[in-house]
Amino acid sequence: MVHAFVMVKTAAGTSEGLVDALRGVSPISEAHIVAGEYDIIAELDVGEVYDVLDTVANRVRSLEGVADTRTYISMR
Repeated sequence: MVHAFVMVKTAAGTSEGLVDALRGVSPISEAHIVAGEYDIIAELDVGEVYDVLDTVANRVRSLEGVADTRTYISMR
C-alpha cells in the first residue's frame, strides 16, 4: 500500500469548491483547506506508486481551479 499527500495550490476563490471536488475523487480519502503556501492537502492510499501519479496527473490536475500540485509519498 502506498500512502501519499498531495498539496494543491488553487486559483483565487476556488478552494472551497475544489476541496469538495477532491473529496469525491477516488482514491482520495481526505482533503482539507489549510493555511500556507498551498491551499489544500489531500491524502490517498493506492496499491502502487504509479497509481499516485495517475490520480494526480489525470484526476486532480484536471479539476478546474487547480493551479499547481506537490506530491509527497509517505516512507512508512
